[in-house]
Amino acid sequence: MARDRRYDILFEPVKIGPVTARNRFYQVPHCNGMGYRDVSAHAAMRGVKAEGGWAVVCTEMTEIHHGADVAPYAELRNWSDQDIPALARIAENIHAHGSLAGIELCHSGHTAPNRWSREIPIAVSARPAAGGYHDPIQARAMDLADIRNLRRAHRAAALRAKRAGYDLVYVYAGHGLGIFQHFLSRATNLRTDEYGGSLQNRARLLREVIEDTKDAVGDTCAVPVRIAMNEFQGAAGLEPAEVEDAIAGMAELPDLWDLSLSDWSKDSQTSRFSAEGFQEPHIAGVKKLTTKPVVGVGRYTSPDTMVRVIKSGIIDMIGAARPSIADPFLPKKIEEGRLDDIRECIGCNICVTGDGTMTPIRCTQNPAMGEEWRRGWHPELIRQRSNDAHVLVVGAGPAGLEAARALGVRGHRVTIADAAREAGGRVAHECRLPGLAAWGRVRDWRLLQIGKMANASLYLESAMTADLVAEVEADHVLVATGADWRRDGSGSHNTRPIAISPQAEVLTPDDLMSGRRPTGRNVVLFDDDHYYMGGVLAELLRREGFRVSLVTPAPLVSIFAQKTLEQELIQARLIELDVGIHANLAVSSIAADQVRLACVFTGREMPLACDATVLVTARDPRDQLFHALAARGVAVSRTGDCFGPGTIAAAVHAGRRFAEEFGDQPRDFTELPFRREVTELA
Repeated sequence: MARDRRYDILFEPVKIGPVTARNRFYQVPHCNGMGYRDVSAHAAMRGVKAEGGWAVVCTEMTEIHHGADVAPYAELRNWSDQDIPALARIAENIHAHGSLAGIELCHSGHTAPNRWSREIPIAVSARPAAGGYHDPIQARAMDLADIRNLRRAHRAAALRAKRAGYDLVYVYAGHGLGIFQHFLSRATNLRTDEYGGSLQNRARLLREVIEDTKDAVGDTCAVPVRIAMNEFQGAAGLEPAEVEDAIAGMAELPDLWDLSLSDWSKDSQTSRFSAEGFQEPHIAGVKKLTTKPVVGVGRYTSPDTMVRVIKSGIIDMIGAARPSIADPFLPKKIEEGRLDDIRECIGCNICVTGDGTMTPIRCTQNPAMGEEWRRGWHPELIRQRSNDAHVLVVGAGPAGLEAARALGVRGHRVTIADAAREAGGRVAHECRLPGLAAWGRVRDWRLLQIGKMANASLYLESAMTADLVAEVEADHVLVATGADWRRDGSGSHNTRPIAISPQAEVLTPDDLMSGRRPTGRNVVLFDDDHYYMGGVLAELLRREGFRVSLVTPAPLVSIFAQKTLEQELIQARLIELDVGIHANLAVSSIAADQVRLACVFTGREMPLACDATVLVTARDPRDQLFHALAARGVAVSRTGDCFGPGTIAAAVHAGRRFAEEFGDQPRDFTELPFRREVTELA
């Protein structure tokens, strides 16, 4: 198929200083949890983006000096010549597919506590270090010699990046993480010398470093600047008008302007709290200030929206991190006229958790993300079957649908049976919760792909028993029947069931998602799951007029959502909705008219009146069919939540893994199922 002529503008080349991007698709720098530690995996991931048609593929923030150490976070390092081979491998993988390689050089200032190097952190002005762990570390104020040394270090890192083969070498002043933003912002710059006070003074170092970098590498490398347009602190910090003034004063100095918001949680908002293109009001004025290309992001997945923002003069290139993770082949699919094959980002930010947990990046939509080198997975390709088998997949949830889709691509005959009236399993229910509509894309994309296959059939309202399974006469059965939320209160905090009165009304998320509601209006919701479910159900009930008290053993509501950059938004919304929040407390028993709460520190108990209790604790695999089939000697496997309850991303990954490994010889338990890169001893 040929692309629609409406999208021709997306495939025009764009000149960026001394280099030219072959189209307008630009993978902006994004973290990945692999950094300097898993270099081959990191390089393979970036290479797949280039293969998929992104004309520019950038690294994440890359430390330029051992005094800018953000450990334990695993970002790239460009401290010395010793780092060049690792950096070069990433650039080589990007170049192998005809794309430009960009590197985002970074000194993090007071946000680099130097836990690993144990250097005293430096900052624009003296202040406590801010590294996410509340370290008792203070950063010292830079003097003029420090500023000169910082400029030398940045120049040296730029020269190393050029030697490593990069085409774009960034100056980073974004996300509240780059020290050049700290100089620019009134919130962090309290200086009274020539680098403080007026906007011209606060922008002085940024201008000097851009000039230094252009002088060092600008003959062959483009020099982009990534800058924060808004810190959302009003006059106390950076505001769009002042940033626009700073850009206007340096309009033609860099080769490209890459626009972001500060901090990272504002820049990468989830679909629960923002729509596609949410950054446009903050960046719309920049193109009027410069003739240089402008890149912006906004979780763009619609090619029509992409065309609109370019034709309306908001940006010149479609910047993307998360959409390029969900579908590294998004540009090629637009170019080839395969729009319905695009795996649209759902904006869940599970990808971000890789950086927050210092583990390889993952994606709900794209289970191959982070596995390109480790397991040899490809987002679009999978090896053909080694045998001819008919596989019955019981369960059309995220794991079952992904397994069926991938098995079908491999060439196996697949039959999918589900007891429900609609496909999707947990996704079908969860995408109806407040703010989670985009999550339905996980189901919809897979149903569309399966619907194109002549070798795959889906049967709904088909509850399977062991006897019915036998009638299908499949060569192998995959049970992907999901999990049920527990009703006994046991979970992370209460490791054993709690005392529950027979007269008490107790509900679970499954009850609420199936339409059941408490009979009384005063509800206690006990959240011992700590991700999105407790908060979103509290919001659901409150919007329906129930009085809700959310109890959690954690110090914050939905505390794991810190890793997805949305915890503050979740807690703020619940406060605005007048949900009562009871932190550091656990439900110890449930009576008909009250629950007993126990302090997690002292064990001291107190009553809390209620008419009903919603328990959001742990889940039990729905694995009865699996065990019944195994007892009969049937060739059977289980996957997804039926095997080990987890995230939707984990279920999709499990489904892909089953399909990838199906037909192979069983692996010994002690054998690694993936590759790892082991550091050579010094």
